[in-house]
Amino acid sequence: MSTPLAPPRIRIPRTARPGEVIEIRTLIEHRMETGIRHDGTAAPPRDMLGRMIVTRDGVAILTADLRNATATNPYHVFFVRMERTAEFAFVWQDDRGQSVRATARVVVA
Repeated sequence: MSTPLAPPRIRIPRTARPGEVIEIRTLIEHRMETGIRHDGTAAPPRDMLGRMIVTRDGVAILTADLRNATATNPYHVFFVRMERTAEFAFVWQDDRGQSVRATARVVVA
């Protein structure tokens, strides 16, 4: 039985002005084991996040394919220009087919 993915942490402003560029920070706790490392015994099983997808109002604005060189507990920072109130969804998927989702709303006033 596999361990469920941990809930992600999202730092995103709740409000923005029209045209403002906001900073979004995401962090998800995950060991990111490649299965390549050897310590003189059998290699540990592969356990990697494979993809992160961020959507705004249902449209993908960021897709990241995570590879072997991705650090433990992946942390991403990116910027988005806000023109109107929007719903963001953040989804991480792992190699075993599990996923975890978080949502946030930014009100433009």
